[in-house]
Amino acid sequence: MKKKLSLIFTSAIVASTLLTGCMEKGNDAASSSAPAKLKDGKYDPPITMTIAKQQDENAGKYKEGENIDDNVLTRWAEENLGIKTKTTLLGGDAANYNTKLRLALTGSEKLPDVVPVYDTQLMSDMIESGRVKEVTDDIKKYMPERIKKVYAQYPGTFNPLVKDGKVYGLAISPNLTEGQVMLIRQDWLDKLNLKAPTNIEEFEKVIAAFTNDDPDGNGKKDTYGFTFSGKDSYNTGWVSDPVMIFSAYTGKNLPHQWTENGGKVNYGSVAKGTKEALGKLSEWYKQGYLNKELGTLGAWDALAGFTEGKAGIIIGRAWLYGSVKDVEANVEGAKIKAYPFIKGVDGGKTYQSAQNNDGVFMFNKDFNNMEAFFLYYDKLYDAAFGTGDFQHGFAEDYDYDVVDGKVVFDPKQFDPPMNEVQGVGKMSFTKNTPSVDGPGKSFYDVSNGVKPDNGVLMRADAADPTTKEGYVISYENRDTLVPNAFNGAPTKTMETSWEQLQTMEKETFTKIIYGKLPLDAYDDFVKDWHEKGGKQITEEVNDWYNNATKGDIMSKMGLN
Repeated sequence: MKKKLSLIFTSAIVASTLLTGCMEKGNDAASSSAPAKLKDGKYDPPITMTIAKQQDENAGKYKEGENIDDNVLTRWAEENLGIKTKTTLLGGDAANYNTKLRLALTGSEKLPDVVPVYDTQLMSDMIESGRVKEVTDDIKKYMPERIKKVYAQYPGTFNPLVKDGKVYGLAISPNLTEGQVMLIRQDWLDKLNLKAPTNIEEFEKVIAAFTNDDPDGNGKKDTYGFTFSGKDSYNTGWVSDPVMIFSAYTGKNLPHQWTENGGKVNYGSVAKGTKEALGKLSEWYKQGYLNKELGTLGAWDALAGFTEGKAGIIIGRAWLYGSVKDVEANVEGAKIKAYPFIKGVDGGKTYQSAQNNDGVFMFNKDFNNMEAFFLYYDKLYDAAFGTGDFQHGFAEDYDYDVVDGKVVFDPKQFDPPMNEVQGVGKMSFTKNTPSVDGPGKSFYDVSNGVKPDNGVLMRADAADPTTKEGYVISYENRDTLVPNAFNGAPTKTMETSWEQLQTMEKETFTKIIYGKLPLDAYDDFVKDWHEKGGKQITEEVNDWYNNATKGDIMSKMGLN
């Protein structure tokens, strides 16, 4: 057996240990009544921070002998930083976590010191409760400079956290998500002597051929051009997404999303061009170019048509290839290639939804160890920057290994081999670990000759060619990523009318595509949408946006 690297590589995220436990009764008193003292980068004696945790589907998977209370992360944090963490509020999925957090907020239970919050209404309610800490000065005083530079790029993430010129939290690991690409059956293109589409006319030609010209060569008409999800919205933002077709007609005004243009925020589903996009999708559906069950398929379900070798095009984030590549193993001759989005009908770019953060950190109003929080939060970023203890990853034998002097990331090449890497980052107090890679800068860099000398670049360099190509496309088109301009709590009229408006929108869009409503039904929908609350909601969203973006909050936090 090879000699393993230092145990410090075993646990990357400093304070991310989760100790299940019931909420303690009593007043909101933080774990430490007075600020702890830091000496030579470590607290001695160790301090304890209580945390809340939403455990997602990839979290909480431990090696034999480790558990939520004692694992590679908890040991690293205590040994190197003198920081212990204890989870006093643990939820499963989003609904379960939110319910537990709301019960703690409205009851007599003590809030943990550090509370990740993923629901905008809960963020607002926590601020209104008076039980969370105002952190404007703490950010300015304790946030390390390299993290300040990260947050300075995403001022909009503070919008739901500001009240009366004060800040009550910070986004969890702000970072622009990777973009989506078209994944196309290249073998079908080659067989039918076609090129990848670059505009709506070429896209229609390709999906027509994929439907009618027997691209799989079995003599049956059992294939179709394009699979996507229409179950929840027509803008999934991650996989099985048809938003490219809408954007071809609407530009930045994307369905199911609020977009700022010239200081005015508008809702994309009622924007000019949406009717034309629905008309085109309805034409394609009638011709059989689309998945017949698209209105009932969730984003993940819609992958099946592609992985089973029946659909020729699917759209998703750059990593999607890893989830659909089985078709290359199961169908002889199948080959997938990544391509950028088509152009709009005006010859300009098409756009897609983007995300800048997943949730926010909020803090118990009596928590006095913000310096400690930022100490270990900064250590999390070592893995993102490829520096410090986590230059290659969080933990050797967990998310990377060193075999014969070479750093490897494929778990089957580990010594001993593993079926899958341990999601060390998922063991932290957040669902996702920090990244500064954006839409795929590391992939772009190594593809352009940058030496892979840290874990971030090494992982990119080790990726399969199709995934790497997808991320390069993502990075080159990062200016087409459009975050939702409205990230606040539901407005007053939204609370009473939004669910009805969303149901009306989905039903109208789907029935038009299915041919069960005429295209002109869209005009009636827009009229009804405005009359049944949409107009008032738009005014409220704009009021919120104007209030959220006024003032100089970033300067107050030292982030400008």
